Amino acid sequence: MAWNEPGGGNKDPWGGGGSGNQGPPDLDEIVRKLQDRISGLLGSVKKSGGSGSGGSGGGAGGSGGGFGGDLSLRVIGIIAGLAFLGWLFTGIYIVAPAERGVVMRFGAYTKTTEPGPHWHIPWPIEAVQIVNVDEISSFTHKAAMLTQDENIVDVELTVQSRIQDAANYLFQDQAPEKTLRDATETVVRKTIGGSKLDFILTEGRSAVAATIQERVQSLMDAYKTGLLVTSVNMQPAKPPDQVKEAFDDAIKAREDKERLENKAEAYANEILPQARGEAARAIAEAKAYRDRVIAEAEGQTSRFTAVLAEYEKAPVVTRERLYIETMEGVLGQNNLVLLDVPEGNSLMYLPLDQILKQTPAPQAKTTMLQAGEGMTTDTVPTTIRDTSRERRSR
Repeated sequence: MAWNEPGGGNKDPWGGGGSGNQGPPDLDEIVRKLQDRISGLLGSVKKSGGSGSGGSGGGAGGSGGGFGGDLSLRVIGIIAGLAFLGWLFTGIYIVAPAERGVVMRFGAYTKTTEPGPHWHIPWPIEAVQIVNVDEISSFTHKAAMLTQDENIVDVELTVQSRIQDAANYLFQDQAPEKTLRDATETVVRKTIGGSKLDFILTEGRSAVAATIQERVQSLMDAYKTGLLVTSVNMQPAKPPDQVKEAFDDAIKAREDKERLENKAEAYANEILPQARGEAARAIAEAKAYRDRVIAEAEGQTSRFTAVLAEYEKAPVVTRERLYIETMEGVLGQNNLVLLDVPEGNSLMYLPLDQILKQTPAPQAKTTMLQAGEGMTTDTVPTTIRDTSRERRSR
């Protein structure tokens, strides 16, 4: 019969009557009652033995029985004390580094102890349950699920977990592992159903696994299972066998696209610096040509300005001089032979090839008067006349 059932008289396990205070009994009172019970039992045995020997022993036997009774009580007290000490020693326990101790008093949670030696009130008052919080447990979940774009994909993932809160693990959920499996299945279906097939098959595998782990952990915290999801490893998703070839072709086409893009990018990285170098060289040559043309034009302008000043002073002489120098420049570059022979001479042999080889081509004289050479209007006619005389004498 239980302690507090009807008809039990509210008696405690040691035969005492109950009171209005329902708290835990005092240890000294428990020990005292236990000693009284043992003394009562041994006292009844002693009295029965003394009555059997009293007829023959007389008064001496009565005095000896009193001494023996005191000795028996002392022995019983020592035995009871040793038993009590042994009972207290049973409350010592050691928690390993990878474990936690959950202390329960009359079945109710009291506290959680960390690694190291500890003591609790021995049974039946308190009890300790050791829980390994570093042990990793895992399970694999496989299923065919529907994606957001209404395609079917085969998903396989491994979930690893460990105990995070020993008290919640023992008392808040009746089956934490089953709760974890059910929550994982629910979260996987929701996550896969919100993602497209191409994303799941290609670059989205790690992102999907991270999302699943976060959502499962949120449910574990809400249910107070005391479990910590350490990792979710998602295997490469596969399409159903009926459409696997088509998906393989699509994946191959995507890989070819990436390969061609990388090749084009490499070619661009190679050709662009070369094109930039050629463009820079062409620009430099154009600038050099521009500077050269500008310099030549400026020089010709300077010479023309100098001649213009002389022309304004002596126009006729300057025109004749310019004409003569121009003709020298034009005809001086040609192989021209002029002969003045008397009339009637019909045949003449000239070795022109040898003559032209031996006689250097005449150098064209300066066509323009150089500014700053010291030539004035007085010297120009004299120079022209001297040149004309030379030509006529020839």
